[in-house]
Amino acid sequence: MTTETTPCQVPTMAELAARGETPDVLFWVGCAGSFDDRYKRVTIAFVKILNAVGIKFAVLGTEESCTGDPARRAGNEFLFQMQATMNIQVLDGYGIKKIVTACPHCFNTLKNEYPALGGNYEVVHHSTFLQSLINEGRIKPQDGQPFKGRRITFHDSCYLGRANKIYEAPRAILEALDADLVEMKRSRSQGLCCGAGGGQYFKEPEPGKKDINIERIEEALGTGAQAIAVACPFCMTMMTDGVKNKEREADVKVYDIAEFVAQAQGL
Repeated sequence: MTTETTPCQVPTMAELAARGETPDVLFWVGCAGSFDDRYKRVTIAFVKILNAVGIKFAVLGTEESCTGDPARRAGNEFLFQMQATMNIQVLDGYGIKKIVTACPHCFNTLKNEYPALGGNYEVVHHSTFLQSLINEGRIKPQDGQPFKGRRITFHDSCYLGRANKIYEAPRAILEALDADLVEMKRSRSQGLCCGAGGGQYFKEPEPGKKDINIERIEEALGTGAQAIAVACPFCMTMMTDGVKNKEREADVKVYDIAEFVAQAQGL
């Protein structure tokens, strides 16, 4: 990202605070959105949307640290509380009230686990945020193009779906693009994990007959979908790896919800 071109202007909280300004929302980028080459494109897509609709936002930049989710899932409670406490001090120092993030793991941790440590904020996942912008008429897909009639299946993230009961927002976005939404055999509350949750993303799987992401990608490909929609950086990696395993990269693409919206907006 760059702060030199209008579509990708990304102010930091420090910059706004120095000018005595307050953003409408803090965009919590997350580790994947900051460092993973593939998910950086999702960060850029979401920033372009925020700028296009005139949302006043900011990021923490170098002041943002991992929420501590991987540490807690892996059993290191001490490290989690240390990371969380540090983040809460930074957030409260800026008087942050509302946070939007594209990562369900960050979303779940900030929303449901930080309050126990004194961090109380309104936390919104980017799928819900984008759906509200569409409902308000601030995002108007260009007649659904380029997704009108395309078969798309949505993979439910565990931390977005079962953990926080957000099933309809991402689907409503795809339907607003006039896409042909097709469901996998296991979806919504019965959705199958991509295989990365609970800290599994950071280790090799135990010996078995099949990796979970291969099982899941077989379900996705079985729908005949031309594209697989995700709303989580962990799921993005696991589903993309599954497509590569099946040698279907040429005809089946994996996109984040924000990328669909940005493309439909011509951003």
